[in-house]
Amino acid sequence: MKKTKISMETNFWATYEIEDPFELINAFFNYCTVDSNKNTLSEIMLYVYRTEVCTKDRPGDVFDFHSAVRSFVRGAYLLTFKAKKWKVKEAPEEWQRISQASLNKEEYQNPFLVFEKAFDCKTLEEYEFFLSEIVHVSLLPYKEEFDYDLTTPHIYLVKMLDAAQIMSERGVKKIKDKVKNSQE
Repeated sequence: MKKTKISMETNFWATYEIEDPFELINAFFNYCTVDSNKNTLSEIMLYVYRTEVCTKDRPGDVFDFHSAVRSFVRGAYLLTFKAKKWKVKEAPEEWQRISQASLNKEEYQNPFLVFEKAFDCKTLEEYEFFLSEIVHVSLLPYKEEFDYDLTTPHIYLVKMLDAAQIMSERGVKKIKDKVKNSQE
């Protein structure tokens, strides 16, 4: 099987290049919290449909957001290849009532499902286009017409942020090879 190698381009916001998607998640949430990222995403989405410029006093913040979230999406894509060899550690029962966010019970139990579903629905290139487009349009001082779906990638991006937060909080562990266990 050919190994997928994609640069996550983290040197723009993390000051060094990260190659491991699990390390990227930790660096990403150290850079900016999940709530802050979701709020910024929501604010940008609001300005996509307005004639005002998003964060007029700090437009560089939108570029920083774009750089970091683009790296995050690339890391999320690479996580889809790790789903068969890694699993998220179990959560205590009391966590399950309060920390599911946008995820259903199955996705909360196995956050890798979110990434698989997201990239079954849209390609990596489509998510990158979505990010570029919402940043571009939200910074325009006029309304631009477009005829493509911005809702689906927005929903999945929020779910990916929630899934990554769960992975970060609970941690991951490598699944022991079943072939080795049956031979022992």
